[in-house]
Amino acid sequence: MSNLLIICLTGMPGAGKSTVAACLQKKGMALIVMGDVIRSLALKSNLKLSDRNLGKLMLDLRKEKGKGAIAYPVLDQIKKMLKPNGKIKSIIVDGIRNIEEVEILKSFATVKVLAIHGSASTRFEHIKNRSREDAPVNLVRFKERDSRELKVGISKVIALADEAISNNEISLEELCKRSRKIVEAWIEV
Repeated sequence: MSNLLIICLTGMPGAGKSTVAACLQKKGMALIVMGDVIRSLALKSNLKLSDRNLGKLMLDLRKEKGKGAIAYPVLDQIKKMLKPNGKIKSIIVDGIRNIEEVEILKSFATVKVLAIHGSASTRFEHIKNRSREDAPVNLVRFKERDSRELKVGISKVIALADEAISNNEISLEELCKRSRKIVEAWIEV
């Protein structure tokens, strides 16, 4: 096992994981986005980047290769990042969906999990405002996506997170401040 710290961000869609990841990346931390892994695989398969297509691809990969399937290409990316620059001490992985992914990453490095919470109404507003091609277009699709995430096992990884932040009624600056404080404490240990 390396001296690397992998900081996994988890939370329901729209909770603020990507915002936290961007805040941490601005402080010089390396970042891998699990959703980008799925989007890349979809493009290689000539799939449109819709919520349904990406969700189906994610579920199919997990059915075919096991619940932690998405962690393997992430681990490959981490190894590639470490080769040219042995000075990387921590990496953010945005979008952990289940405990099996955490366990796969733990086989390679120390892992800490930060859960970002948000109410359904807060999360839906965030998703509507981010203008991503795969964002659910209405409340029905949003609830379908939540249901899919829960079936994958996200509730367990959220429940077992090392730390959690509630992203309800706080400013972007406060969310960034709280996440940096937690992560900086982990890095100093």
